[in-house]
Amino acid sequence: MALSNREPIIAVRHFTAAYDDSVVLEDLSFDIYPGEVFVILGTSGSGKSTLLKHMIGLYQPLRGSILIEGRDIVAAQGQQRLDILTRIGVMYQQGALFGSMSILENVRLPLEEYTDLPDDAIDRVALMKLQLVGLGAAAHRLPDEISGGMKKRAAIARAMALDPPILFLDEPSAGIDPITSAGLDQLILSLARNLKITFVVVTHELPSIETIADRVIMLDKRTRSIIAEGKPVDLREHSENPWVRQFFNREAGVAG
Repeated sequence: MALSNREPIIAVRHFTAAYDDSVVLEDLSFDIYPGEVFVILGTSGSGKSTLLKHMIGLYQPLRGSILIEGRDIVAAQGQQRLDILTRIGVMYQQGALFGSMSILENVRLPLEEYTDLPDDAIDRVALMKLQLVGLGAAAHRLPDEISGGMKKRAAIARAMALDPPILFLDEPSAGIDPITSAGLDQLILSLARNLKITFVVVTHELPSIETIADRVIMLDKRTRSIIAEGKPVDLREHSENPWVRQFFNREAGVAG
């Protein structure tokens, strides 16, 4: 994917995050381009989920800016902030589906909240999103009646309800078997290529990273920063950082 002459759809600049007096991430800057599958990776405690939560507006950083389509979600307030938030969709790690509602009703929620569409139109749009993720036949089932992988797909359908150009996925492979995970990887690639959706994926699952990622950044809890950025194959074969090569080559030993 040629990126050199394109404007980023997300631009993170001099981002620093802290909890109380403890700095977790410090002075991060990177770009994400339209249509990319961009992966944020690192070991446990490196700040992957912290970065994601800031990028989707759940927390305010200590310093820095997060530009989404040129607008800073950190500084935005009121209607401007709401406008930015409706341009992104989020799939949380456990799906976060409402258990008392059918899959279709879960996908309907953003449409009911943020549009003036009539009920029949909302049903049609919600069903179309479920069909896109292969769950049209499960529309009227409850979350407890479907598998973990299906819950992930339903959560992606809900995240797509308002047709956002950007989807954030938090550990999409967590808690599902390798075959189901591989199917989810193919769904992500299909949506990215066919619908031109930009994906920002937080994961440490190497098979998924190697399958879906156009580019990655690797976070390091020791330096609280980005220690590698690029294509997975390039980092595996050519990174100057031995710990990065160790990660991508799945080599045993003391990391760092």
